[in-house]
Amino acid sequence: MYRGLAPTTDAGTFAEEYSKLPLAERQERAERTRKVYDRLRAQRPGPGDKQNHLWMTRHALAIHQMARGFAFDIGDEDQIAQMMKLRDQVMAENVEWWRQYTGNKILLSAHNTHVSYDSFDTRYPKTQGSFLRDALGSRYASIGFSFYKGSFNAFGTDDNVMRNYHVDGAKPGSNEQTLDKARRDDYILDMRTAPEPVREWLDKEHATWNIGAGWPDPVEYTAALGKAHDILIHLHDIQATTYLGAP
Repeated sequence: MYRGLAPTTDAGTFAEEYSKLPLAERQERAERTRKVYDRLRAQRPGPGDKQNHLWMTRHALAIHQMARGFAFDIGDEDQIAQMMKLRDQVMAENVEWWRQYTGNKILLSAHNTHVSYDSFDTRYPKTQGSFLRDALGSRYASIGFSFYKGSFNAFGTDDNVMRNYHVDGAKPGSNEQTLDKARRDDYILDMRTAPEPVREWLDKEHATWNIGAGWPDPVEYTAALGKAHDILIHLHDIQATTYLGAP
């Protein structure tokens, strides 16, 4: 049932080659992974096999989630948006499953766009943070990051090569430029308890950095930070981590 699905290369190459397969083939593979998951879920394990069955079923679901994510027409912008919505949905579902399984509190690290409530990127119709808020209510708190200037690592949008980039001060009137006017260079702002004049500004959209895996990004973004997160960590100057390369 998993014919053709086992990776024989690194993850990046596998994903790139997989996405180039004909749409019908990718959809057929997703149908096969669904059948495996449904069969495992329908089984009733004995008392001594419950943990093994639990993890086998969860691993099968992860494989199916991957196959479902690639079973969209990536040449259609509407389909891409639906693919991204599914991606954030399953990321949220996996986090919630792990919380229920362990009973532990969880610190989730992801890009601002994923952990926020209000997506400021049209490619993401509904974010992981929004799905988690639906599931957890106020037990989920979204923490966003902002910075004024600095360096970071990203893949070149033209050549997909990882390199170090630097951006100077944020543009006038942007979220980052206004936040950087505070007396402290680096600080944490709980936007849920901010004074009313601050809340009024936070709830309005302003130009904002949205630096993800690729740079430069030709899109100019806006965001209302007060609607996107509960807490904000602002840094004046950031430095890129040292990239050690693929293992």
